Amino acid sequence: MEKIPITSQGLEKIKKELEELTKIKRPKIILAIAEARSHGDLKENAEYHAAKDEQAKIEGRIIKLNDLIARANVIDVTKLEKKDNVIFGSTVDLLDLENNKKKTYKIVGEEEADLAKNLIYFKSPIGKALIGKNKKDLITVTTPSGEKNFEIIEVKYI
Repeated sequence: MEKIPITSQGLEKIKKELEELTKIKRPKIILAIAEARSHGDLKENAEYHAAKDEQAKIEGRIIKLNDLIARANVIDVTKLEKKDNVIFGSTVDLLDLENNKKKTYKIVGEEEADLAKNLIYFKSPIGKALIGKNKKDLITVTTPSGEKNFEIIEVKYI
C-alpha cells in the first residue's frame, strides 16, 4: 500500500470531513430515502432517485477518505531540523520577478491542495519547481500562461 504524504492539518481536515459525512450527512440521506420511498412508485420518484444518487456520492467519498487516512504519512515540518530548503509541508514566500508581488504558498498533498488558500500540491508545476530549492534561489515555472520567474525570499517550517 503506497503511503500518501499529508500535513497534520490536512489529516485533521480529512478526519473532520469523514466525521461529518458519517455522523450527519449519511443519517440525513437515509431518512430522505425512507421519506421518498414512502411516496410510493419508485420508478417515477425523482426525489428517491436524487437521494440515492446523493447517497452513492457520500458513500464513495467515505471510502476515499478512509483509504486516505489508512495510507496517510503525516509529515509535521515543525518537528524537523530547520534549514533553508523547501520540503513537503514548508511555507515559501516568493517574489514574482515580473511584477515584484510577494506570494506565499504552503507545499501540501493532493487532497489538501487549494490554490484559493495558497496550498499547492507538491507535484504541481510550481510545487515541483520549489521542492529542494533554497532561500534566495531563483526558479522558473512553466504555467499555462507562459513562464514565470520567482525568487525564494523565505522558507518557513510552520
